[in-house]
Amino acid sequence: MTEDDSRQPDLPLPFPDLAGDMPLLPARMVNEYQYCARLAYLEWVQGEWAESADTVEGRHTHRRADKPGGKLPPPEELEDEAHIHARSVTLSSNRLGLIAKMDLIESEDGAVLPVDYKRGKRPHVPKGAYEPERVQLCVQGMILREHGYACARGVLYFADSRERVDVAFDDELGALSANAIDGLRFIAAGGQTPPPLADSPKCPRCSLVGICLPDEVNYLSRAETPPRALAVMRDETLPVYVQARSAKVAKNGETLEIFVDDAKVNSMRLAETSQLVLMGNVYVTTPCLHELMSRDITISWHSFGGWFIGHTVGTGHKNVELRTAQYRTSFDAAACLRIARGVVVAKIQNSRTMLRRNWKVGEAPESLLDGFRQDIDLARRAKDLPELLGAEGNAAARYFREFRNVLRSGAGGEEFAFDFSRRNRRPPADPVNALLSFAYSLLARTWTVTLSAVGFDPYRGFYHQPRYGRPALALDMMEPFRPLLADSSVIQVINNGEVRPSDFVSAAGSVALDADGRKRFIAAFERRMSHEVTHPIFGYKVSYRRLLEIQARLLGRFLLGELDEYPNFVTR
Repeated sequence: MTEDDSRQPDLPLPFPDLAGDMPLLPARMVNEYQYCARLAYLEWVQGEWAESADTVEGRHTHRRADKPGGKLPPPEELEDEAHIHARSVTLSSNRLGLIAKMDLIESEDGAVLPVDYKRGKRPHVPKGAYEPERVQLCVQGMILREHGYACARGVLYFADSRERVDVAFDDELGALSANAIDGLRFIAAGGQTPPPLADSPKCPRCSLVGICLPDEVNYLSRAETPPRALAVMRDETLPVYVQARSAKVAKNGETLEIFVDDAKVNSMRLAETSQLVLMGNVYVTTPCLHELMSRDITISWHSFGGWFIGHTVGTGHKNVELRTAQYRTSFDAAACLRIARGVVVAKIQNSRTMLRRNWKVGEAPESLLDGFRQDIDLARRAKDLPELLGAEGNAAARYFREFRNVLRSGAGGEEFAFDFSRRNRRPPADPVNALLSFAYSLLARTWTVTLSAVGFDPYRGFYHQPRYGRPALALDMMEPFRPLLADSSVIQVINNGEVRPSDFVSAAGSVALDADGRKRFIAAFERRMSHEVTHPIFGYKVSYRRLLEIQARLLGRFLLGELDEYPNFVTR
């Protein structure tokens, strides 16, 4: 047997006539597969999507082609002299298992040819266009032939240069397209995310680079080439907070309008809104709810005192694979302990760093830092979750016992000073504890929304055990970030005088921020979320807001088997 004879030929996966819930493959997804198999899997199987400058430009290019116009007659009624211009035509084939939305269909000598609109200028490459675009066009031709039309070629129209490129549907392109179709079906049936491209020039401009994290996954797996800085669209959106009693939020065109006692007090553009955070008795109109859910803008509900109650989203993320991996891991005691150890160790390390950085008089005592090192060793050696909880409790007691040393001396007044002796809650009994509790509520809400947006179930955790109404995974993920985001914001507003003792109210042994104090603290917390830090592993700068999403996605890569360890964020 020769070497050529011994090679295993590719086995195509024949697609049967559509049955049950078997989906048709869109021609656009075949294009994505030919460009990058991982991109196609993320979009088609896991339901991921993100906008970029290129996707926005492409949608603008298709604005005319997406408006239906003209008529495509049956193939038997197509005459040699007829001139057809049918726009936005969707055709499918159950036998081929394909579907395509064709921008334009023209006729020529009794045959039809699909015209696919592309953004940008014609590339100066062999055959006039790149393979993915030619394959997508060929798939459209296959569907047209399946419907009985004569179709031997197609056209790619490049909008910026206004050039048409003829693409012949020859045997070579047909075989390439068939292989792409079979390849996409194979990876979709296999249920295994393809590996990321290695140092590819395709990645920086890809709209899913912030979801795929190709350089980060490769670096954590092989530690070879440091990641390139994330080239994603700058996120200009911010949360909108509403806390006025009996306020109403309504939609008017592309804006949100806020009313108090039927008087309009503020408005903001929907395009600039990332979340709607409601505190207390706030009414949201039904049209506004529908619009926010259709745009994937989360609504967070809090009590008037700031306790996080829940959030409203649309249909939720489609990535069932991620949730399946999350549930499977959550029932594995060894895996839960492994993840929990990393989370607790990172929290203790960041707590130690926070005290060392903010110590007001001299430097943090070496005995205190040694105590944290002992807590870290205990956490790393913990044999079960109760033992790990003990190590975390020791570190937390040590941390809050010294927390007064990071507050500016003399902050506050005699009557209601910012004094701190120990951590207390439910209810908090002093202003500092009230600020800490409110900050942790904001952080829990932020993590809950982030995890839901990525595709996780925020209520099924690994360290914090499931309990009614408790977002266990959000609490797991926020542990390393408590000192970096929540505690840091508390220290800032006290030491800078942004929140004053007069901003608190006391009743029945409970202390809480008033409305003005909450407003200033929320502003400080959101500034902290927008603060840029240098990632200690990847080396590029990223805002905390983006960092939380990166960490959530890295957890997903770990649970899906792409990473050996989940890399917790530990500041230097």
